[in-house]
Amino acid sequence: MQVDILNINGQSTGRTIELPDDIFGIEPNDHVIYLAVKQHLAARRQGTHKVKTRAEVKGASRKLHRQKGTGGSRKGNIRNPLYKGGGTIFGPKPHGYDFKLNKKVKDLAKMSALAYKAKENAIFVVEDVNLDAPKTKTVTDALKSMKLGDKKALFILPEYNDNLYLSVRNIPNADSTLLADINTYEIMNADVLVLTEGAAKIFTEEEAAA
Repeated sequence: MQVDILNINGQSTGRTIELPDDIFGIEPNDHVIYLAVKQHLAARRQGTHKVKTRAEVKGASRKLHRQKGTGGSRKGNIRNPLYKGGGTIFGPKPHGYDFKLNKKVKDLAKMSALAYKAKENAIFVVEDVNLDAPKTKTVTDALKSMKLGDKKALFILPEYNDNLYLSVRNIPNADSTLLADINTYEIMNADVLVLTEGAAKIFTEEEAAA
């Protein structure tokens, strides 16, 4: 897959880069994308919900009345779940929702998500951005010049860039991440992917080394 390399103003530099077809050109697997997104969202859940059982609520432990001879039903203490203020039966307890996903499944999910973006022509490559200071306007103008101002854009960087990170952070419909940290959810949640040239070259270098 050949992609034009753009400058920070969204104009073509006349150069192109070849993104490997064995990543961006595969047939996407919808099921593994579903599993990866489900696992990511499940891991984000805190799971801190909890209710008190009859052993934990306040109330005396004495038996309300004798077992037999009252004409009424048998009763324990006031913390009985059948009474208002009593404990809860089978209520939620703190636990994690995360589940394990094999590394091969995760990798296939990421490649499938990237392949979808490639099919939609939603991948852009820009020259490495070197800002002297955080400048949100520079990034905003770049997105507008690429006609991406109204789309949710994800900047993918080869390494942490403090100035670019701070510049992108203030844009409501844009985000940035490291190539090493990217996940399927982030790819699918974005409308377009904006790779810096350095990040794009990592894909080609890995293909050459394979």
